Amino acid sequence: MTALTQMAAFTVEELNPALLVGALVLLLSVAAVRLSVRSGLPSLLLYLAIGLAIGEAGLGIRFNSAELTQVLGYSALVLILAEGGLTTHWDGIRRSVAPAALLSTLGVVVSVGVVGVAARLFLDLPWGVALLVGAVLTSTDAAAVFSVLRRVPLPRRISGLLEAESGFNDAPVVILVVALAEQTAPHATSHTWWQLVLIAAAELAGGAAIGLGVGYLGGKALRRVAPASSGLFSLGIVALGVLAYAASAMAHTSGFLAVYLCSLLLGNMDLPHRPAVRGFAEALGWLAQIGLFVLLGLLASPQRLPTQLVPAIVIGLVLLLVARPLSVLVSMTPFRVPWRDQVFLSWAGLRGAVPVVLATVPLTLGTPHVEWLFDLVFVLVVVFTLVQGPTLPWVATRLGLTDPDRLLDLDVESTPLEKLRAELLQVQVGEESRLAGVEVFELRLPKGANVTLIVRGDESFVPAPNTVLRHGDQLLVVATAENRRQVERRIRAVSERGRLAGWVSRPAPPAERRAPLPLRGRARPASSQRPD
Repeated sequence: MTALTQMAAFTVEELNPALLVGALVLLLSVAAVRLSVRSGLPSLLLYLAIGLAIGEAGLGIRFNSAELTQVLGYSALVLILAEGGLTTHWDGIRRSVAPAALLSTLGVVVSVGVVGVAARLFLDLPWGVALLVGAVLTSTDAAAVFSVLRRVPLPRRISGLLEAESGFNDAPVVILVVALAEQTAPHATSHTWWQLVLIAAAELAGGAAIGLGVGYLGGKALRRVAPASSGLFSLGIVALGVLAYAASAMAHTSGFLAVYLCSLLLGNMDLPHRPAVRGFAEALGWLAQIGLFVLLGLLASPQRLPTQLVPAIVIGLVLLLVARPLSVLVSMTPFRVPWRDQVFLSWAGLRGAVPVVLATVPLTLGTPHVEWLFDLVFVLVVVFTLVQGPTLPWVATRLGLTDPDRLLDLDVESTPLEKLRAELLQVQVGEESRLAGVEVFELRLPKGANVTLIVRGDESFVPAPNTVLRHGDQLLVVATAENRRQVERRIRAVSERGRLAGWVSRPAPPAERRAPLPLRGRARPASSQRPD
């Protein structure tokens, strides 16, 4: 009722400026992506800066609710994990699942222990709070890593491991942070370490089972009732991921692991409208990231942040130079991962939104004397992202890990085609189209354009020049940006008038018109015709 009352108090007059600010923030965030790519800085820093700029020290928007930040942060993380699962190719991470799972469990424990000891020694914190600091800072953010690695062709064994780790490590870290925060809260029920291990294992196993079950059954059901609208189908797919999270969380298991595994399974099933689903999921993921980072920037207070600069640098150095390398060493050695790979994985452990969101958990659970934790984590994330982010391409090159011959998975409707100044056209050969019966070479497409694929029923193939088009065929045509309109005009002309569209007979010279034809009944030579 309280929430409904607050919503009822929000008037149309208040809605208008809120929409204005929100739209401007989104447009500015979209433009910031280009700056991020050019500068090599993760876009999260720019979004945090936008939040600080419109906050109490900038435009004066006041926001100080840790509870609302946690609720919205969890909601954003659900969408981000759903997008990560839907856009991850199983073949790319299959060999990395085992080492990534170990790094996300045993590696997390090692990292929490090392940072906890450092926080106890250098910050003089109680053991419970010190370990809580280590748990909050353990989760890495692959979105931050890949935002600076788009221009670096890493071997698939490394990029796949980072991708899998980002999907797996949020779940055990959230369980650990909540457990430690509850342990240090007043009147909390105390658990031994082995009880915490059993609780965590049960929650992870339950979340995995629910996520895989919802993904498999939901994918089968959606395939049977798949609507013709790709937008509706995309909504259904994302809704299944959210359903997996909600069902798992209500069953007191790991909702974050459930949504990731559910989405990973759905993204690799043979479902219709896959390009549309990926595009819709990516759009939701971007929206969630932008909203989350701007919200965290709003919550931060620039006046308080400088007081945590020195503690953040000290703990961050321990995390970067000791905790992360040791966790990588312990987790990767059983799989005989080369030392160069381990060095890069250690340096690539960027922190992002998850640690900042988790810093609000002790505040909402009533853990005493941890008001400074959010500021410390915020400063640490910003400082070490500035240090690690721009240097990741250089580190990869110095370690000899770049792979210029690696094949990339391209989304044909997005940036790669724009960089190549190429466009993709889809052509449907309708029932009345005179494209049917025309051979591919007879289309006489302009230079720089070509039919790259034909989908015929359940079969798809690369056409030869003499491939004959049929009714119902779908053609994928790649053309340069300069001649796209010319290609469209040419295909429409052949569709309407047939293979001879655009060809006209040359007018014969006057002498030829007066002279009788030497051979009656023969067609004029091909040289007497020309295309427009």
